[in-house]
Amino acid sequence: MEYELSCKGSALPCEVTIDEDNGRYMIRKADSSGEIFNSPVELVRWIVENWHPEDFRDQTQFTNMVKEIQSYFPINSK
Repeated sequence: MEYELSCKGSALPCEVTIDEDNGRYMIRKADSSGEIFNSPVELVRWIVENWHPEDFRDQTQFTNMVKEIQSYFPINSK
């Protein structure tokens, strides 16, 4: 799964990559830095804790992405 989200304050989109076949779980943030994760659950947890709908131009797109990836990779509540 790959997603591109138009984020406020950046010309480049934020990207989310979940590639289970190759074990790649990463994001690119608005400042063009990135994060790499060991599992899709860690990636989902980071997104939920650090990104918010209001960070993106299309809040519905962000919300739908989170719902979709959480349906495949649910995270446990703390």
